[in-house]
Amino acid sequence: MIETTNENLNINKLVAQKKEMIFVESDMIVPDSKPDVLKTINTSGTLCIYKKEIQQEKIKIDGSVNAYIMYLPENGDDNIRGINTSLDFSQTIDMPKCNEGMMLNAEITIKTIDCKVINGRKIGIKVGLEINAKVYSNEEIEIINGVNNQENIQLLDKTLDVNSLVGNGSTKAYVKDTINIENNDNLAEILKTNISLVDKDIKISYNKILAKAEAEIKIVYLTEDNKINNITSKIPVVGFIDMQNVNEENICDTSYEIKNLIIKPNNVEEHSIYVEIEVEITSLVFERKNIMLIQDIYNPFKNITFSKKQINIMSYKSTRSEICNIRENIKIPEMEKSTIIDVDIKPIINKENKVNTRIIYEGEIEMNFIFSNDTNKNLDTKIVKLPLQYTIDNIDNCENKTINTNIEVANAEFSSQENGNISCNADLIFNANIESTENMSVLDNIKEEEMENLEDYSLIIYIVKEGDTLWEIAKKFRSTTDDIIRANGIEDVNNLKIGQKLYIPRYTKKGVKSTAENPAMMNYA
Repeated sequence: MIETTNENLNINKLVAQKKEMIFVESDMIVPDSKPDVLKTINTSGTLCIYKKEIQQEKIKIDGSVNAYIMYLPENGDDNIRGINTSLDFSQTIDMPKCNEGMMLNAEITIKTIDCKVINGRKIGIKVGLEINAKVYSNEEIEIINGVNNQENIQLLDKTLDVNSLVGNGSTKAYVKDTINIENNDNLAEILKTNISLVDKDIKISYNKILAKAEAEIKIVYLTEDNKINNITSKIPVVGFIDMQNVNEENICDTSYEIKNLIIKPNNVEEHSIYVEIEVEITSLVFERKNIMLIQDIYNPFKNITFSKKQINIMSYKSTRSEICNIRENIKIPEMEKSTIIDVDIKPIINKENKVNTRIIYEGEIEMNFIFSNDTNKNLDTKIVKLPLQYTIDNIDNCENKTINTNIEVANAEFSSQENGNISCNADLIFNANIESTENMSVLDNIKEEEMENLEDYSLIIYIVKEGDTLWEIAKKFRSTTDDIIRANGIEDVNNLKIGQKLYIPRYTKKGVKSTAENPAMMNYA
């Protein structure tokens, strides 16, 4: 009976993944309190995800898009008005091999949002959502990494760095605050909102993960005297995730997702806007381990049988966060003598190249300016695109790694200069999640049996063939690598030459020394 030592690993195995574009469409009726629509000026939206679940070979995602439409009314007074609506959706996507109880990681982003005036009282809205879904299964596996007190056992092993899943968990953070506007502004209606989660950070201590971020809220609003103004505020988001055995050396893969959102004006005399946000924070925690993996085993005196199983394990995981500073002066003649109301920034990556230790991103930055002309006070928009190229360096063996990147926009500032020049300052935060996996063959069900027949010779001469290794030769002839090395004076075990003659010491029965130690026993076959 062979006694083995074992090590447990928790594998976060990727079962299926799919990237799919879906469209959410709806017609909205303009409320009776609003004037008829002549044309739309700008449409923006914030995504809320109510629920994500895995069904049998399917995933289901429920959510809504909270949309704001700025429009020019038909009454001819050139005053901008706004409408707010919510587009609910429920989407089922086929995902073969998926079952209930597995774990779903779905990144959902608004890629396009368009609206069309059907008539003065009806607007059609179409939102394009990109869903990047990955389904994982958590598998607890046992790896044989050693053999106890077994005489003459020959082991072929190697060390390997792997990432074992410590655990996963989630929590909900509730953000409630009142954003004050200027005291001389009597708010009539909200025209546009934009919410993003920025400045994310985590701290680990006492079996807890402290996740922190800030909800950056930008609001464009209309006053009762028909002025358009804007305000930006940051509200802290804090959540605790309980997780046993987590420590500061672990790698935390943490995501933040808006689930529900309320934005509404308070009473006019309060000069403020009420904001309530529900954020779900999810964290996967990995422990880096150095394990000993047995690749092969035999005994010159006994028959050893075993089975092999293939596993796919994460051999490398890390995260990188780097800042790309955008400092540009853009010439926009249409915006000469204009006031910038708001700017929507959308980084778009069209191409990713992995070369040696670098990943090179190529794309563009799309900026949608909303501005008013200082002469006639009309509101207008202008889309400007800037080329984008950025490189993250010092990623070992980059070409063989899977790299998922998302880009956050932070600290964006825009100011009008003379002659239509616009100063653009913004930070793009490239968050890269870097992984590599490896297929491993591990031994299982090791058994040992006594040999009935032993051969009567003690040494053969073997001619090295292409692809031979010293281990395979020793195992084939029931010798040991150490004895072959001693018998042939081999200095480099990895430098066998095709056609090379090797003396292979053999054992005649259990306990008899090899010919490498007893030259009198040498025979030639």
